[in-house]
Amino acid sequence: MLGSLLIANRGEIARRIIRTARRLGVRTIAVHSDADADAPFVREADAAVRIGPAPARESYLLGDRILAAARETGAEAIHPGYGFLSENAAFAQSVIDAGLIWVGPPPSAITAMGLKDEAKARMIAAGVPVTPGYLGADQAEARLQAEADAIGYPVLIKAVAGGGGKGMRKVERADDFAAALASCRREAQASFGDDRVLLETYVTRPRHIEVQVFGDRHGQVVHLFERDCSLQRRHQKVIEEAPAPGMTPEARAALTDAAVRAAKAVAYEGAGTVEFIADASEGLRPDRMWFMEMNTRLQVEHPVTEMITGQDLVEWQLRVASGEPLPLTQDQIVLHGWAMEARLYAENPATGFLPSIGPLEHFVLPDTVRVDTGVEPGGEITPHYDPMIAKLISHGATRATAADRLARACEAVQVWPVRTNAGFLARLLAEPDFLSGEVDTRFIEVRQDRLVTPPPPSDAVRGAAGRALLPAADGGPWTALEGFRLNAAADWSRTVTLGGEACRVGSGLPSAGAVPALVTGTDTRVLFERGEPYAFEPPGAQFGQDVSEGDGVLLAPMPGRIVVVSVGDGDRVLRGQPVLMLEAMKMEHVLTAPFDAIVALESVKAGDQVSEGRVLARLTPIGD
Repeated sequence: MLGSLLIANRGEIARRIIRTARRLGVRTIAVHSDADADAPFVREADAAVRIGPAPARESYLLGDRILAAARETGAEAIHPGYGFLSENAAFAQSVIDAGLIWVGPPPSAITAMGLKDEAKARMIAAGVPVTPGYLGADQAEARLQAEADAIGYPVLIKAVAGGGGKGMRKVERADDFAAALASCRREAQASFGDDRVLLETYVTRPRHIEVQVFGDRHGQVVHLFERDCSLQRRHQKVIEEAPAPGMTPEARAALTDAAVRAAKAVAYEGAGTVEFIADASEGLRPDRMWFMEMNTRLQVEHPVTEMITGQDLVEWQLRVASGEPLPLTQDQIVLHGWAMEARLYAENPATGFLPSIGPLEHFVLPDTVRVDTGVEPGGEITPHYDPMIAKLISHGATRATAADRLARACEAVQVWPVRTNAGFLARLLAEPDFLSGEVDTRFIEVRQDRLVTPPPPSDAVRGAAGRALLPAADGGPWTALEGFRLNAAADWSRTVTLGGEACRVGSGLPSAGAVPALVTGTDTRVLFERGEPYAFEPPGAQFGQDVSEGDGVLLAPMPGRIVVVSVGDGDRVLRGQPVLMLEAMKMEHVLTAPFDAIVALESVKAGDQVSEGRVLARLTPIGD
């Protein structure tokens, strides 16, 4: 076993690796940006080195600084985590050239699987089924349009160097192809430095199923069963589970055999994930599953595989990197029960899932499931990195048990003032079609309206709000006299803003079920129920200005860069028409007109950096 390990990553990823390394007696070294100087992973490591300012491109993506930190601290090996430099073949090679151990696959395997078009060609040669489409070198817009027309719509545009849902667009009509291609190329260039694309036929009822594989230096390759990652939003995974619902023994055998062949075709070592798209229109059939790509790293969702197999995959990585054979043979790897993972994000479903940044003044996560997190109470969600707060992972003997435990865990989340998707996750896990296993990658899309809308506050919430707003809360002699009234009923009620809506509250309302948790701030009080925060005003409180869509003011929802200004000053726009596009947190966010209007731009142009809350445009309703 290696003796010391530098972790070239941050947050929950670094903490996850530190946890296993400490158990194995391996000394750990963290690297951090200025923004992460006080982060939990920095404190938990045995040593830590600053590598630059907050932006990842000036710190975590600078391989030379990471290598310098390794030399400075005497690290024996480098673990890249997942994300950042984990799939960068040049960095992997530089680690090896520096005489260090690279905890990951050989650079040749990363290169072979790093470009989707070349990877698919290699898979075809290895007899692995691939999705029909266009993999050609001719990237002219006219050629791509012609190929898309020949494939037939809907068609999927994917960045050749893509991953994580970035640089991917579904196109429904030929007339929309050029705009989608331009957007895809911009995002691909910004994310990967490569704007080349490939085209695939769009499977009408697709499921995203992937297989965890592991190889060692002795030529052994095994699989650790499959995961279903079909519950996605904008190609970003939301809920992952293992095994895949509805998987038959025949389909599993075909899928895992193809995954092992794919890994062997590139002489794979370490942890990897072979991703497939399955046509679920007739159930999971062995002949209707196709290779999409291989992620040459450990995945965010690896804990569900750990839960069903009882194995520590980071330990496997460290043992393989140390030259040891795989800990188990294929017939020794046994599947136990069911596991699910929910990605808890700092985002607001009610505003189109825009990221939410700020301090974690109130931060409570459940203790009934496994929680992998990189933040803590009093910390902060910044605009510099991915807005994931935590991964919540449940396990049970059956799928129903795992789903129920995870739903209850999501309901128990309390975070404020940063907003989260906890309530959305809880409602998603309780959907009847999800519980019956009827999932596909459009599951969230077709149900989004009802999933993103929180339920109205319950009697328990309204009652708790009423009791919190009782008069004489200053500790005077009347404080305890809630039931005392002269010439009036024994209860009182009033109308307040509760959860963003006008709501009648009263101290005498029944407390059905558990009493909601109450968080008291200077100007705001918040009640939590089923993962949702319901904020309300104390009497006489004055909130800050709240500009809504109804005001016709388009604000920057977070710090970012203006990518496209779709209209001109004075133009007429229709409701839902794009006005501006903002690039922030590695994603493009389109700001649309909330109603038919005349646009007045606020001196913004493509390329401008804007701060959160800046007014970008003012819209005057047509006819007013």
